[in-house]
Formats: sequence, C-alpha cells, structure tokens
Amino acid sequence: MQQFKSLPDLLNHFQDEKTCRDYLVQQRWNGKPVCVHCGNMDKIYVIENGKRFKCSACKQKFSVTVGTVFEHIRIPLYKAFAAIYLATAHKKGISSCQLARDLGITQKSAWFVLHRIREMLQDKQPDILKGTVELDESFVGGKNKNRHANKKVPESQGRSTKDKTPVFGLIERGGKLITQVVPDTKAKTLKPIVAELVQKGAIVVTDEWGAYNGLNKDFSHEVVKHNQGEYVVGTSHTNTIEGFWSLFKRGIYGIYHHASPQHLHRYCNEFSYRYNTRGINDRERFSHSLTKLDGKLTYKQLIAKS
Repeated sequence: MQQFKSLPDLLNHFQDEKTCRDYLVQQRWNGKPVCVHCGNMDKIYVIENGKRFKCSACKQKFSVTVGTVFEHIRIPLYKAFAAIYLATAHKKGISSCQLARDLGITQKSAWFVLHRIREMLQDKQPDILKGTVELDESFVGGKNKNRHANKKVPESQGRSTKDKTPVFGLIERGGKLITQVVPDTKAKTLKPIVAELVQKGAIVVTDEWGAYNGLNKDFSHEVVKHNQGEYVVGTSHTNTIEGFWSLFKRGIYGIYHHASPQHLHRYCNEFSYRYNTRGINDRERFSHSLTKLDGKLTYKQLIAKS
C-alpha cells in the first residue's frame, strides 16, 4: 500500500483519474468489482478504458463511484481525495472557504464535498459500549447576548433548548465515542439511547442531571455532583466526555463559526470519526474512511428543509 506521509505525497500518487478509480476498487470491493445493481461478483467486464464495468448477469453498466459519496461529483477525484485527507487529518476540521482556496474550487463545491464526507463518516452500526461509560450532554449554538435584538430568545432557567441544539454523548473509557443530536435532554429521550447503546450491567458515570435518575435499575450508576464542586470522586468523573466536548466546540466555533441544527448531525459524524480514529495516523485514517463509501448525498437532499 502506498505510504502517504503528507498531502503532497497523496497528490503525487493520485495524479490521474485511473489511479484514483483503481484505488477505490481496492478499497470498496477489495480489488474485485461487485455489481451495484444485482450484487453479482462473477464475470464483471471492464469497459470504456477502465472507467466503467458491465455485469454479465443483469447486463447493467456501472462505475466504482455509483452509490457512493463520489457519484456525480463535479470535481476531479484527486481533489476529492485531497478533501477527505484534509477533513480527516485536521483535528478541528477545515472550513469550506479554506478548502476552496487549497483545492482551487468554489466555496459552494467545497461546502458540498465536506458535507458528503461527513455523511460518509457516520457510524452506521455503532458498537455496544461496555465497561465504564461516561454520559453527558452539550448544547451547540450562538450566545443569546450576541444576537440581534429581533433574534434574541427569552431568558430562561435550566438546560433550555430554545436557542441551542442539544447533543448527547456516550464514551467508553479507553474505547469508542458515540454522539447523537437529540430534540431535548429529558429522561424519555436519553434513557432509551443509553439502553440501546450501553451493555446492561456496565458502569455509567453522569453528572447530577435529573434525566439520569433510575439508570441504576439496569446499570451501576455513579453520579458526580458538579453543583457541589465534585469533579472527580475516586474513579468517577466525566472528564473524558467533557474533553471531547471542549475539542468539538473549539472546532465548531473556531473553524466553522456556525453549525445549523439542520446539519449539526453531520458535524457530529466528522468529529466523532476523528476522535474514534485518533490512534492511527493520517494515511491509515484516509484509507479507512474510503471503506465507508456506500451511500450518497445529493445537493437537493442537502439543502432540503427538514
């Protein structure tokens, strides 16, 4: 496998579309094309100088990008590869304006490509978290005091979602992180997520938020009372998940400046993926991300109002 130690190494290797397509065939199908229409693996013919394939079973034609985030992409594949490398290597992400300048494409194209990448990076089948799992919520949105007068929301007490979007985070110590945008932080919203994603009997550590009351029925529930000045009690703390929130918000506010509720789940995909692959190098992360190609996002889908 080509060893990419830097972006110039990647660009030097992927200098033409054929090299990019051959690499996608290897990453997507382990080198042996599979018909995207019927799933046939036998007698797939290479046609059009390697640009497309034809299935001997259903007679349909297809390319390696069909059904992936690269389908109908309007920039060269080597630039798309560079976008993936940059988006997955930069710890706090890269803005569409910066990516447009780096790749010589329009900001609109860069914005679309980045959202396609975020869609690709989602964890479609998250693992069940075990051992000690920290739970916490965070809220994403601008500060009320910075809004124009006609856009300010009424001041309220508690964990209000009127002007911010809540994100629920679960992290297995020494293991995987899962984030999920939620409509609110009530018990009826958070508890089913915990029941689905955390192994019964695991140790769950939370703060004193009332939505977590009753978790001790299925889990060993440890509570750190932040409102009483507690942050670490023995081995009980939520410092791991709070460390991720700190990185996440520095990226959202420092790099992107704003993430609308409509697209916030994709930004969560991006930051969660980088966090979960923090133990491998940039080249390995790039190669791994290209194994997650299936599923496409059209511009019409992207800008559709939810």
